[in-house]
Amino acid sequence: MVEHVLRLREVGVDYRTPAGAVTAVSDVTLDVPATGLTVLAGPSGSGKSTLLRVLSLVERPTRGGVELRGMGTARLSSGARRELRRRDIALVFQNPADNLLGHLDVGDNLRAAAQAAGRAVDVDEVLAQLGLPGTAAWKVAAMSGGQQQRLSFGCALARQATVVLADEPTSQLDASSADLVLETLADLARRGVPVVVASHDPRLIALADTRFDLRNGALAA
Repeated sequence: MVEHVLRLREVGVDYRTPAGAVTAVSDVTLDVPATGLTVLAGPSGSGKSTLLRVLSLVERPTRGGVELRGMGTARLSSGARRELRRRDIALVFQNPADNLLGHLDVGDNLRAAAQAAGRAVDVDEVLAQLGLPGTAAWKVAAMSGGQQQRLSFGCALARQATVVLADEPTSQLDASSADLVLETLADLARRGVPVVVASHDPRLIALADTRFDLRNGALAA
């Protein structure tokens, strides 16, 4: 088994602005374990969301290298990177509604996610794993924010993604809805599913099996 699902080597990300170049991430080297929950922790503006986009292959770093399952990605074409994201990477956004297809019911969201990755899914089994049994025919709008975010992680399971990444998945939820997401993340960690989360939620950070602290775009000492 591969010991690390993702690896970064001296990764930096610069942006051009009217005031000049701004460094969002500065020379970050880290290894993401192939199991459990890894948290990128830090205050707003620390670079954790940018780093998550780099890990998810959505954004190319300005410098440095990204490896997925031991394979370097720096020289891959845009099409090859899209194929890797489709097959291996699931990205969960802050706003639960952004992760789901509102015109489809719950079961069809799971089936659509699986089909996009060329996989099959047992809808009832996934919903049972999520603590959402009997909701396959529900409309997404009928679910609470926490249930929607749980379903978002369920879509990642349906795709059988190699790694799941999430950007502040509790930040737009009330406390009770956030509890549902925390339970889901804890369950995924127990199952050994590799999940990487960018967050400043102290309750979520406390669940981490591996933690990286970011300050001003760099790993904190």
